[in-house]
Amino acid sequence: MLNTTLGKFRVIAFLEGCSFILFGITMPLKYMMGMPKPNYFVGMAHGILFISYVILLALVAFQDKWSLKKVILAFLASFVPFGTFYADKKLFR
Repeated sequence: MLNTTLGKFRVIAFLEGCSFILFGITMPLKYMMGMPKPNYFVGMAHGILFISYVILLALVAFQDKWSLKKVILAFLASFVPFGTFYADKKLFR
């Protein structure tokens, strides 16, 4: 799976989606229980994964000649919880 740019993109999309969901756990820890450290680490990982997602999206779109509509949908999927999982099933295969 990691042999192609699309394979790498799919892995990063999965990890980015997981990090987004982890915010659902770390935000209450930070604001309701006064534990900011988990949110810091998840936030840092999420930021790196998001940047990687966008860069790999651009590479895959260029290499595989994706339509503008597909690129925009893939980009928007990164802003919705569970969006990257749905996009993997519908767009990235």
